[in-house]
Amino acid sequence: MGQLLSFEDHALARLRARAEAAEEAREDLLAFARGQTGAVAAIHLAVLAALDATDFDHLLHVVVQEWPLILGLDAVALGLIVGDRGFRVDSSGVQHCEAALLRQWMDQPEPVELRTVSRGHALFGPACDLIGAEALVRLPDAVPEALLLLGQRGSQPLDGRHGSELLLFLGAALASILRRWTLNP
Repeated sequence: MGQLLSFEDHALARLRARAEAAEEAREDLLAFARGQTGAVAAIHLAVLAALDATDFDHLLHVVVQEWPLILGLDAVALGLIVGDRGFRVDSSGVQHCEAALLRQWMDQPEPVELRTVSRGHALFGPACDLIGAEALVRLPDAVPEALLLLGQRGSQPLDGRHGSELLLFLGAALASILRRWTLNP
């Protein structure tokens, strides 16, 4: 005679596993939402700090000195093209650089590039050896033409699509503030 199998135990085990997976997904979603909220708040604080700049030099100071603290990054740099000359602005000051180096990044089709690197972009200056993940943000319609670089030590990449949207906002805000200081000093 055949053996009677209970499907109840098997179904209950599957139900428990699915409930645990749903709980893990909920926790992950909550962690993401908390992180996203923190990132949005940090971006808003960074823009407000830039808006408070009293002149162009102060704006550059805010971007490369204060933004790393506000945004929780290890380095922020800014590349500028003025006429046919290139400039790199980082925590050590303003230095000349090849405009062609900047132009190759400004002519890329994507406005934001997030990537893990073994060494940061040369525009980070002395900090480039410390950078493991970076974001390059092309500033739309900036005057002068500009490229914002954000870097962190860890190789954990900066947040994907949602992070790109926030960085687009940060770049557009900075471009607008740069235009204000260069066209109407």
